[in-house]
Amino acid sequence: MKTNKYEIDMCNGTIMDKLISFSLPLMLSSILQLMFNAVDIIVVGRFSSSRALAAVGATTALINIFTNLFIGISLGANVLAARYFAAGRDREMSEAVHTAITLALISGVVMAFVGAGMSGTALDLMDTPGDVIGLSAVYMRIYFMGMPFFMLYNYGAAVLRAVGDTKRPLLFLIAAGLANVVLDLLLVIVIPLGVAGVAIGTVASQMISCILVLRCLYRSEGSYQLRFSKLMFRWVYLKRIFQVGIPAGIQSTVINFSNALLQSSVNSFGSTAMAGYTAANNILGFLYVSVNAVTQACMSFTSQNYSVGKQKRMDRVLLDCILLSTGVAAVLGIGAYVFGSQILRIYTAETDVIRCGLEILSITTVPYFLCGIMDLIPGALRGMGHSAVPMVLSVIGTVGTRIVWIYMFFPRNRSLHFLFISYPGSWIITIAMQAVCFWFVRRRICREAPL
Repeated sequence: MKTNKYEIDMCNGTIMDKLISFSLPLMLSSILQLMFNAVDIIVVGRFSSSRALAAVGATTALINIFTNLFIGISLGANVLAARYFAAGRDREMSEAVHTAITLALISGVVMAFVGAGMSGTALDLMDTPGDVIGLSAVYMRIYFMGMPFFMLYNYGAAVLRAVGDTKRPLLFLIAAGLANVVLDLLLVIVIPLGVAGVAIGTVASQMISCILVLRCLYRSEGSYQLRFSKLMFRWVYLKRIFQVGIPAGIQSTVINFSNALLQSSVNSFGSTAMAGYTAANNILGFLYVSVNAVTQACMSFTSQNYSVGKQKRMDRVLLDCILLSTGVAAVLGIGAYVFGSQILRIYTAETDVIRCGLEILSITTVPYFLCGIMDLIPGALRGMGHSAVPMVLSVIGTVGTRIVWIYMFFPRNRSLHFLFISYPGSWIITIAMQAVCFWFVRRRICREAPL
């Protein structure tokens, strides 16, 4: 099955070393992708103003709401491609890849127009303060013009992950990340464009990563080679991608909607708290993408082993992923808690902003390993083709808990620390429900295809 040095044989041999080999480049890739936004935040925070910092931060939850449905659908492309690749079904693999890339292109164009057109209205609905809403709208409109590049990169990288290749996407993002840093500094310090400058820099860097990943697929040999003349929708594959991807996308979108509600609660404290939340949330983003890399590994490994009927190996994959995710989250979470003040000073020098950021980090960083476990179980279930029920449970556990907290308990105890207790609380509740779901699904699969 393995035909080049970038691919990983997920169905044979030891597991933990291959999980690390898969996860580490993906983790670094995700961190670099997050750095696109982090560089924006750092540059405007250090070289512009706290108002500009708050303006960029106010867009994060909204951008995630708009984009995460389609990014979630890319998980369906990953699962489908992994199955066909493991089973050696080259024709189906090629047709699934071309369908996925076509979907990425069309959805990216749609997102560009919808996101840019609705930016001002969406920010107004979130009660974004008047002193930052204009700058936030400028940032969002420019950012969404890069959606075709963003979507094509993510779907192309999903195809490469399906065969175990996480190294080349890392190299592509290193090139794009360096370009983003240079452009942000140029367009904020040398050419003082403010939030418009950092948005332009991010779009340009996304274009670079998009071109590199498409070039990689075009030059690849074998079943996942891309030919632009073959781009088209094949509804049989689109349906299978949607079966896994749409529930994952809806789950991510709805969870980010709850984060948007939380952003509205933060907005009620004013622009200083918004700036502190922006910086703290960016730090939490680094924790999330680190544990999410293990979740992506779990899904790809589970999908390939499921396609060849290796059920005991699937169970071992999940257990090893829990150990790996917990270890990564513990190290990074404790580090962010201990050195929170120093890390926040990278984003801003304003004491009040740092104080607000520390208030948020104090309750969310150390228990972050719970978030990793919460995402791993649905990841394993999606690898087995079960996506709808985990989506419902995640929405109930995460979104339901946060909505109840925001509207019933928070008004009586108005502080950032108390508001963000809803994070670990929702993680614990969701883990309990997902574990029960996994037990029932795994038991049914055992009955249908006993070892």
